[in-house]
Amino acid sequence: MSPSLALAILAIGLLVTAILSLGLGAVDIAPRDVVSILWAKLSGAGGASIGIEGVVWELRLPRVLLGILVGSALSVAGGLMQGLFRNPLADPALIGVSSGAALGAVFVIVLGGILFPSAQWLSDLRFLPVAAFAGALIVTFCIQRLTSTSGYTAVATLLLAGVAVNALVGAVIGLSTFLATDAQLRSLTFWTLGSLGGASWTTVAFAAPFCLGLVLTAPFFAPALNAIALGESEAGHLGFAVEKTKTLLIIVAAAGVGACVAFTGIIGFVGLVIPHLVRLWIGPNHRYLLPASALLGALLLTAADTCARTLAAPAELPIGILTAAVGGPFFLFMLLHQRKRALWG
Repeated sequence: MSPSLALAILAIGLLVTAILSLGLGAVDIAPRDVVSILWAKLSGAGGASIGIEGVVWELRLPRVLLGILVGSALSVAGGLMQGLFRNPLADPALIGVSSGAALGAVFVIVLGGILFPSAQWLSDLRFLPVAAFAGALIVTFCIQRLTSTSGYTAVATLLLAGVAVNALVGAVIGLSTFLATDAQLRSLTFWTLGSLGGASWTTVAFAAPFCLGLVLTAPFFAPALNAIALGESEAGHLGFAVEKTKTLLIIVAAAGVGACVAFTGIIGFVGLVIPHLVRLWIGPNHRYLLPASALLGALLLTAADTCARTLAAPAELPIGILTAAVGGPFFLFMLLHQRKRALWG
């Protein structure tokens, strides 16, 4: 299939999925009515009942938009990391973004009140997104600085440092779980499983610049990533500033994924699975792989969120459970596929 046709199919699929998601829930709304409500709201015309209009515009639309932003940003970041590491099993967690955000969240939910009991604002859950975003950037920056020597960043060293930091943060989270109260433990558990339940127009407004910044700037890295696939030395001989590209990639990915994790918690496997699916479908050319990953990630996360809030209604499943249920088996499939290729060439 040609990449242009694949992009068109994904764009149409995303539009259909978004409309269906806006209509499904405790109050089912027909797709035609959803389109009418959106058109009436955007054009300033009336017509729909205030109750149904509020459900679509105030409750479901911010959630769908946040799902699109987060799904596209996580998938694009995964594509960037896989291109940078030249490994289809890489994802944004390798550079410490998710672990850093988790550390920031743990600090607010559990450790803030213990370490600084007089600073009540540190344990305010409204501060959680800020702390998670700051934690993601700080940890990623520390890993990048630790692995950079004389302006050169070794990708293998970056990978190992990310694994070590993730293990260290996991120990801190485990200790925090031991120290947490029942209420803190519920908040911590729900946050680490991921959810779009906190979506609002304010959340969308804060997350949009970082997520869109990542998605819209990623295609500019496509030529460099295509060259890096041949090897860093070869990319340098072709005229690309490899070290500068590495640094910019890490900064852009950290900012985008940090914003995603800050507002939705940890949603695993999206950045790992989506780019690999796209690579199998339309090939490894990052010129098409990155925008296709953005569309497919947005589509699948929107669909997963719709399932999360409808399968066990009126309760809501953490979306991280659904993405892990799909991503885990796929990850094992990729490992077995890699092993088979290594054995048989």
